[in-house]
Amino acid sequence: MSSNDILDMYIYETNSLLEQLETIVLDAEKENTFSQDNVNEIFRIMHTIKGSSAMMEFDSLAAVSHRIEDMFFLIREGTMSVVKDADRPALFDVMLRAVDYFREEMEKVEAEEPLNKDVDSFLANINSLIAKIKGEEPAEETPAAPPPQAAPAASAPAPAAVPAAGSGNPDFPHELRVFFDDGCGMENLRAYMLVTSIQSFCSDADFLYEPAGVESDASTAEKIIDEGFLLMFKNPENREKSIAVIREAGSVRSYQPHDYVPAPPQEEPEEESVPQSNDAAAAPKAAAPAKAAAAAAPAAAAQQHQKESLISVGLSKLDQLSAIVGEIVITEAMVTASPDLKGLHLDAFSKSARQLRKLTDELQDVSMSLRMIPVSNTFQKMNRIVRDMSKKLNKQVKLTLIGENTEVDKTIVDSIGDPIMHMVRNSMDHGIEENVEDRVAAGKDPVGEIVLSAEDTGSEVIIQIKDDGAGVNDEAVLRKAIKNGIASPDVEYSHKEILNFLMAPGFSTNQQVTEFSGRGVGMDVVKSGVESLGGTVSITSEQGRGMITTMRIPLTMAIMDGMEVSVGDSIFTIPINNIRSTLKVTANDILHDSVNGEMVKIMDGYYPVVRARDFYNLPTGAEEIGDGILMWLESGDCSYCLFVDELLGEQQIVVKPLPAYVNSFDIKNFGITGCSILGDGNISIILDAGGLFAAARGA
Repeated sequence: MSSNDILDMYIYETNSLLEQLETIVLDAEKENTFSQDNVNEIFRIMHTIKGSSAMMEFDSLAAVSHRIEDMFFLIREGTMSVVKDADRPALFDVMLRAVDYFREEMEKVEAEEPLNKDVDSFLANINSLIAKIKGEEPAEETPAAPPPQAAPAASAPAPAAVPAAGSGNPDFPHELRVFFDDGCGMENLRAYMLVTSIQSFCSDADFLYEPAGVESDASTAEKIIDEGFLLMFKNPENREKSIAVIREAGSVRSYQPHDYVPAPPQEEPEEESVPQSNDAAAAPKAAAPAKAAAAAAPAAAAQQHQKESLISVGLSKLDQLSAIVGEIVITEAMVTASPDLKGLHLDAFSKSARQLRKLTDELQDVSMSLRMIPVSNTFQKMNRIVRDMSKKLNKQVKLTLIGENTEVDKTIVDSIGDPIMHMVRNSMDHGIEENVEDRVAAGKDPVGEIVLSAEDTGSEVIIQIKDDGAGVNDEAVLRKAIKNGIASPDVEYSHKEILNFLMAPGFSTNQQVTEFSGRGVGMDVVKSGVESLGGTVSITSEQGRGMITTMRIPLTMAIMDGMEVSVGDSIFTIPINNIRSTLKVTANDILHDSVNGEMVKIMDGYYPVVRARDFYNLPTGAEEIGDGILMWLESGDCSYCLFVDELLGEQQIVVKPLPAYVNSFDIKNFGITGCSILGDGNISIILDAGGLFAAARGA
């Protein structure tokens, strides 16, 4: 494994542990205590980060994690009762500050920037807490080095410090050999994590392990890969407890229990026993336990914890796979729709083509599913934002998460974090009332609530941020819009139009710049960020009842269902999820407004008509309304009818980005979002329903 691979694995595992740690701390803060399981888990997390950081020679990270490990060693030994109620808020704050510190440093590691070596003040805070837990007065300067009794690795000699015996030690006859998953990496540190877990119930004098020095010597990883990691116990009870620990450990492929049986004095010592075999010449009184061990081996194998095999794959490889699958889909369409086949009745070919389409569809679904991950990590991060802002703004707010297991394309998940964060901050700062008395007087719960939800509709994911705050004050928004020059005092605006002012660049209703808002950055970032993903944003609000922000984002940006339409000699594709219905009308059904714009009545509403031929200045295409067809499209808050010549049919298409040269003409502002290659090799332009309407109305 190369150094880059090891670094990537270190970054990935550390970030995963930090997410786990933050969730534990936030949940514990609500209960104002850490459970014993929480304490043990945090101890293991810090121990892992300490060991892996030391191996990577990130000394500052190792020092901080070591001191936190020391602190939780004391808590683990004495339970949470050793932490006074008055000191618990400081403990939670220190742990969250540690999460922030590690994340900042991991970003520097990824960017290959130098790490912050000045951690003395942070270590002093940790040392002060440790002193309080011990019941001591904090010294003016607490040494960063851990006290001997604080950490198991620095206390009286750990098992690794004792000359480790190999298989066949009569003083430690109950053996357990552990094998890790192939290619999991950092086998020595994984082995030491097992040792640390075993130390929680088994004293150092009751077990040994081999090879020694796994916590500091990376070269032991090779021996563990070849021979496994050997644990030796004085009594079988501790070995059984250790098996339970190993079953729950990560990246363990298998384990083999074995009881050492001493050879008779008159015979020469036997070689190392194979785990599943027994010495036929063993002493009679040792035969019984040996027989029991032989029977226990298959039983243990039967009870072995079944784990799903997982591997980490670089996103670039998944991108490459998606691109190849897209080309296969295009090539399949080119073969089955070849003009050479027109008029021919080829039953066998048609049957094979249907089977090929079925297989390409399955391949396409599998390749897309590989990129799909739940939005839970992004949602969980909002807990921290609500917690921190609640303290700083002195507001009581709870966050409710719904549908956090909804899966979305990895690229989209990485991109929606900022928009969601801005909306949650907006609800905290602007939405939830400052005075609890105002909420109570309005018949609301004194504790405000923000609901963050995700729903998969099949073609898109709908994310909503809803609060039960004061809602939007239309008059205040309109005054600020007029002041900023984006609204006219002579025009009467609807409630929906006033809400749209909130997403204008540089718009903010805050009179003063604060830590969280007032600089006009937020809602416009949400809008541009979501639209860059091919999605839409809409806002609804009722004064005194709260505000709802809805983001509609396609599940994946690689392949989509579209309706192909023709306008003259040109072919366009419109996303299926934007199409509400299609209809044929006559010239008598068309109404004209004061500026000669066209409208059509559908059900109880009137909708503007956009002629694709006229908007794109195409040389050919239907002119009479009765010669073509109207498509009723919806995108976000806009709803209108697009006039085209005819519908060519629904098809799954591979979305191709527009060339950089074409993008330089800013054609995205004309309702064009991408292109696709058709089965006959022609290019189809993919239309953005919302962007097309905005461009047509502004033309």
